[in-house]
Amino acid sequence: MERTSVPMEKTTVLITGCSSGIGLGLAVRLAADATRRFKVFATMRDLAKGEQLLERLGGRCPDTLELLQLDVTDPHSLAAAVRCMRGQHPDVLVLGLCDTCSPAPYPTVCNAGVGLMAPLEMCSEQAMRAVFEVNVFGTARTIQAFLPAMKRRRAGRILVSSSIGGLQGVPFNAVYCASKFALEGLCESLAIVLRPFNIHMTLVECGPVHTAFMDNARRADPEGHELRALDAETQQLYRRYLQHCAQLFLDAAQEVDEVLQVFLEAIAAPRPPLRCITARLPAPLARLRPGGPDGADYVRAMHDFVFGPGEAAEEQP
Repeated sequence: MERTSVPMEKTTVLITGCSSGIGLGLAVRLAADATRRFKVFATMRDLAKGEQLLERLGGRCPDTLELLQLDVTDPHSLAAAVRCMRGQHPDVLVLGLCDTCSPAPYPTVCNAGVGLMAPLEMCSEQAMRAVFEVNVFGTARTIQAFLPAMKRRRAGRILVSSSIGGLQGVPFNAVYCASKFALEGLCESLAIVLRPFNIHMTLVECGPVHTAFMDNARRADPEGHELRALDAETQQLYRRYLQHCAQLFLDAAQEVDEVLQVFLEAIAAPRPPLRCITARLPAPLARLRPGGPDGADYVRAMHDFVFGPGEAAEEQP
């Protein structure tokens, strides 16, 4: 009697922000897996940008890849994406990889969500709300859409692209860091509740990555008219920060493949950790905890790392 092989059950993975960078790379790696064990729903705000993904795979792969339109800021778009999955429920959610653009001034769009690089005095409420709408509310509403099915199956994992800016404050990124701090709290709190349901939450904390982030970043122009009302000292600090940031990307940015490996290991691990930091933090920041003992050492070390020592006002006794 001829034996027939039993097809391996596929793991269904939904990934946001697949039109570029980490999201695109992860979708390609999973959809092209030699064992064909993944069915990837690759989502993006503009489906026209899916051609690059299909080209990387050499054409359409109906058994392992399906493109879906999804704007995490639009509940109707999310509901439509759920319907388009035709009752298939993700075993793995990969969130926070974002290609959603905002009309607000100075937003930067990267694979860790939407950023806002500017002195806080120059950040409009509209711009700040746009950052939280994508990074916090967009992630939360996407989890809400798929979590009940995961709970019923008592299995699943949720990977959220966070940032070292969710662990440590970064100069002139106050709003972005605030949104990522909020995201870290949301996911850590949720991980505790999901433990009995066998649903694993993992935060992947990225540093600088060689994507189009710096090339495409829209940020406050240090020579632009909008900063003219700002005090001269803060203007100078901002210029120096932009120079530092550009050099940091040149010297320390990771390749996309390095970051992808962290996501792949978290997907494959029997019990993935709550946090994975992909980047090696520069000294002395790696030796300091932002919260301890009172935070003063971290503030001083970060200031000296970015702006150089001896630039701060003398501490008062």
